[in-house]
Amino acid sequence: MIDRLTGFKGVRAGRAFALLAALFVLTFGIMVVLIAIDQQRVLDSTTRLQEQTVPEIIRFQRLARNLEQLRQEGERVFAAITPQARQQAMFVVTLVASHPSVLEHRESAELARQTERFLADVVRQSVRDDKALASSFEEWQRMAARLGLLVDDVSIQGINLASNDLGDVSAAMNLARIKLSVALLVVGVFLVLFLVLLRAHLIHPLQRIDQALSTLSVDQPLPAFKPAAMVEIQAVEEAIGELHDSLVRNEQARLALESLANKDGLTGLTNRRHFMQIADAELQRAQRYRRPVTVGMADLDFFKKVNDTYGHAAGDTVLRAFAGLALETLRQSDLICRYGGEEFAFVFPESTLDEAARLAERFRASCAEHDIRLADGQLVRVTLSMGLADASDCPLETALNQADAALYDAKQQGRNRVVAAASLPVGE
Repeated sequence: MIDRLTGFKGVRAGRAFALLAALFVLTFGIMVVLIAIDQQRVLDSTTRLQEQTVPEIIRFQRLARNLEQLRQEGERVFAAITPQARQQAMFVVTLVASHPSVLEHRESAELARQTERFLADVVRQSVRDDKALASSFEEWQRMAARLGLLVDDVSIQGINLASNDLGDVSAAMNLARIKLSVALLVVGVFLVLFLVLLRAHLIHPLQRIDQALSTLSVDQPLPAFKPAAMVEIQAVEEAIGELHDSLVRNEQARLALESLANKDGLTGLTNRRHFMQIADAELQRAQRYRRPVTVGMADLDFFKKVNDTYGHAAGDTVLRAFAGLALETLRQSDLICRYGGEEFAFVFPESTLDEAARLAERFRASCAEHDIRLADGQLVRVTLSMGLADASDCPLETALNQADAALYDAKQQGRNRVVAAASLPVGE
């Protein structure tokens, strides 16, 4: 119904949320892969740090220590008092200068050889001339400064190796942290989007459907639904529309059946069974609140003669005309029924016996002066006799029996009159 009215074709909820879930999985999967790449980069940097950089740092530290020892042994050569002490220091210088860590480093190996040759010359000269140490000390200080600078350079190179690798690890970890934050943000955005879509296209429509079902009634028009995006919601709303149409049809059928059950098929007046129900309720209400109420029984005079003279179809026409005249003349609050044949029963709410008698007399007079046209064009008139009884303090059956007795009195007194129970005729 919604689709036919609006021309809008919705999507299935399963397909929509499946597409949303697929998009979420794809986006989140890409973020996970990017984070995994950064994690692998961190692992590679850590492995390189452990397997390559740390041994290289140790080698630079060993080289720096050997160069420092080489400088210290050179100081001992110049500080030694005896030739034997200088020879021992020179021996250590030779060992350090030939150490593999020194020989592997080109600049260190070159400076170590120069230092070894210089110190060896100084030791040889000191054997012949004691003043050779003092004359070479200034040059030694320059060489010792070079060794000190080289020690610093080697140490800095080792530190730089560690710093570079640690910087790579830190950069990879920072990048991974950023990507993880972005991934969490993506998850949050998808969750918010999912909740918004769920609320807009499922929860709110279901709430509207629940409200529509709770207020669905034949007395109210069909609730207006906004066009829904989900096919399932559209189907439910269409079903609600069909349900409302079915309720209206059922109510119409119920009212029609009730009318058939409660109405007289010929005159359209209330039938005897339904009249007894509503009249009894009216009497109980009047008696509960001590209000006046009067009942009446009426009969068309010489109705059999009409049937015998003009036929039963004419009799039916007379009965229908009488019913229409009664509805026009009496009050809307008055109850009228076809009690049987040409006999009718009345209830006059909020009316004393005298007030009801005046109403009945007006109706009797109208009936006596009313021309009824038959199917063949002939005009006939019929009169009625009516008996009234006060029903303010007695059951309905008792009051009707009293009114029927008054009706009998009216017929005995010559017909075409209204007679109240235990009273004289009201008029002729």
